[in-house]
Amino acid sequence: MSLIPQILGEICPAFNAAPVDWKETAEAHVLKADLPGLKKEEVKVEVEDGGRVMHISGERPGPEEEKQGEERWHRLERPRGSFRRRFHLPENAKCDEVKAAMENGVLILTIPKKEIKKPQVKQIEITDCK
Repeated sequence: MSLIPQILGEICPAFNAAPVDWKETAEAHVLKADLPGLKKEEVKVEVEDGGRVMHISGERPGPEEEKQGEERWHRLERPRGSFRRRFHLPENAKCDEVKAAMENGVLILTIPKKEIKKPQVKQIEITDCK
């Protein structure tokens, strides 16, 4: 297991606030972000003009600061506060066709792929010099 997520989480708390898995299939790029406890109305997905950079942001409310009677917190470990993740999308992403869904605290983004035409190569015949 890589230590990179642990190290990044210490340097940048937003990394822990919204861990993301990204896979590429034959048809699309699929990103899954763990956002437990958040409703879809509390999450924002944006694609910048030009369409190659996507942002996922939101805010987890913190515990109520007011004490009620003898209540007090003993431990606060769950991430809270605002978070923002930014992803540079590849050339083959159809950024104007992004679909987002939220299920059981997991944000699922599906970005269809467009076919990138490979440049045609024309064979040049080599002749003898006369």
